[in-house]
Amino acid sequence: MLPSAESVAIAMVLILGAIVAWDAWWLTRQHRDVPEFGHLPNNGFAWKSERNHEMFRQWANLGSMAAMMALPWGFASFSNTPIFYVILWDVLLGLHIISLLVPKRYAVTSTHLFADGQRYAWQRLRLPKRQPKHRIMLLRKGWGPFGPLPLGGDRSDLDVAAQKIVDILHPNEEE
Repeated sequence: MLPSAESVAIAMVLILGAIVAWDAWWLTRQHRDVPEFGHLPNNGFAWKSERNHEMFRQWANLGSMAAMMALPWGFASFSNTPIFYVILWDVLLGLHIISLLVPKRYAVTSTHLFADGQRYAWQRLRLPKRQPKHRIMLLRKGWGPFGPLPLGGDRSDLDVAAQKIVDILHPNEEE
């Protein structure tokens, strides 16, 4: 026997609420981890993005979120799901979209990359052969298709950061 539509809706809304809260917590950390911008001690560099940079960075996620907001409306009536949960789902996804578009703080240090409120050790990252025009793309090792880690920002900041990343990940290569 299948669970009721309301039970499934409650479970999905709770899971999405936990994801939104988790992402919000990580976003608050970025101010602590990257308090200043520009050149840092020990050859580091920190920069920030703007909303338009985050739109370029998150374009695929934004499209997915739009589809995830629309789909439940088509299923709610014949599944007898209370509309309250569909509305709550859309509100939570709307908050998640806002969190995707909040300008981010990034930093490159000799030991870590700081992005999205998280710290990534360089041995867990690699540069793909091709880079997009409007962002820096890194890949998280062992994540397969879920591994892309795009970094946004102004082109001049990305150029400085990209050179530092290349110097860290490929120290023996000549320019």
